[in-house]
Amino acid sequence: MRGPHNILRLIRTGATFERSGAMAVVLEAMSAPPRLRFAARLLGWPFKWLGVKGDPALPPVTRAITALGPAYIKFGQILSTRPDIVGAELAEQLKYLQDKLPPFPMEEARAMIEAELGAPVEELFSAFSEPVAAASIAQVHRAMVAETGRDVAVKVLRPGIEKAFRRDIDAFYFAARTIEFLAPFSRRLRPVDVVAHFEGVVLGELDLRLEASAASEFAVNTRNDAGFQVPEPVWPLSARAVLTLGWAEGISLADNDSLDAAGHDRVALAARVLSLFLSHALRDGLFHGDMHQGNLKVAANGDIIAYDFGIMGRIDEYTRRVYAEILYGFIKRDYRRVAEVHFEAGYVPADRNIDEFALALRAVGEPIFGMEASRVSMARLLAFLFEVTEKFGMQTRTELILLQRTMVVVEGVARSLDSHINIWQVARPVVEGYISRNLGPLAMLRDLAKTARVLGRFGPRLPRMVEDALIARATSLPPLQRSLAPRRAVLALGIAAVFALGIWLGHSVF
Repeated sequence: MRGPHNILRLIRTGATFERSGAMAVVLEAMSAPPRLRFAARLLGWPFKWLGVKGDPALPPVTRAITALGPAYIKFGQILSTRPDIVGAELAEQLKYLQDKLPPFPMEEARAMIEAELGAPVEELFSAFSEPVAAASIAQVHRAMVAETGRDVAVKVLRPGIEKAFRRDIDAFYFAARTIEFLAPFSRRLRPVDVVAHFEGVVLGELDLRLEASAASEFAVNTRNDAGFQVPEPVWPLSARAVLTLGWAEGISLADNDSLDAAGHDRVALAARVLSLFLSHALRDGLFHGDMHQGNLKVAANGDIIAYDFGIMGRIDEYTRRVYAEILYGFIKRDYRRVAEVHFEAGYVPADRNIDEFALALRAVGEPIFGMEASRVSMARLLAFLFEVTEKFGMQTRTELILLQRTMVVVEGVARSLDSHINIWQVARPVVEGYISRNLGPLAMLRDLAKTARVLGRFGPRLPRMVEDALIARATSLPPLQRSLAPRRAVLALGIAAVFALGIWLGHSVF
């Protein structure tokens, strides 16, 4: 129930951060202005006694986030990839949230597997290990399939996780509605829609059958991508709360020392992570939506292995073209074209000044070029982008939330591997390749052929549709217009013939 009772939950959040000492650490890491620091401490201190104690063995921020629950942990995972925003020390602490959370008991995992798969664990697996990784949603065990001897990873949902997520999301809805009420200018950012999007993504992650399906599709799409692996699901041993995948061994992308000791080229890995993400998003319209270091490893042969397919992003073909044109415009430093694309897509209201918007985009883009990534403050850049969007009345595009968030996470992963990476240089060949294939004359012909094929599905119905329309029309027309009806019938049949020709061309040329 999304009601005022959530006030207590939000107060508890602030109190937990205050009690654990995380409030001061976060405000310092984010370089919060003095007035904000004073307000946050003033609101948190009186309710400190309401805060959750958490594990005193953990650093303050990690302690507070793990105590508050899975939704907060998800947010902490994102911040763990952004040392440029929260600082290197805090980012390192937050990496604990990626795959080192406390596991739940083996007895509960076994009971969940037996309930879901309808057989004792000993009958299904000849070997079944203690948890090898534990995150906010589930934990993973290494096992061997009894029937085939195949080495697999078995993912099991945490007991009660759906109820815990719904409780947190309930509080997020209340916070979003409160923000909209107290700060009407925030409505253009659509905070309630953003929470609704987050809810849909997270609840989808809680059905492991959907994750198995996503892993299967992702594996098919990327089977020809050099230096990239996706473990495929074992369908007979997967269900709503249990997912079995092929085992893939590797070194975590969070462990730079081990990567260096194994002789892997971290500069090349950083570039590959970024280019793979862009390729998947633009080429396939299906991308991994949770690409933090805990879900990425490096195999002995240097391949990047992706894990955890509970959050996958999809963007339609039109949005991909818009996104590619915006990236390409920034790469070419053609801010006028970037502005035009925003207006054409309806991202910016038509009554705003396009030249002023282009000028504002130049102020965002120019500081990036010619600088090393380590010198670019993403926190300041995001703050300036927020000012630009507010000035020009842009609304939050919920269909792009996951894409934008993942781009931030992927850049953070790449930067952790190579602090000097230039994201624009890495992105350029991927974006240019997509532009040449999808925005040129050949692409236009493909679009026309596809349109003709779609319209051609109505071919068998066209004569009857034309006849019915002409009969209905002729009975209500004056004599002169009634005499023109046969000519219109001929025209309609001519259009049908054009559609048929388009279908034939589409099949023979493409």
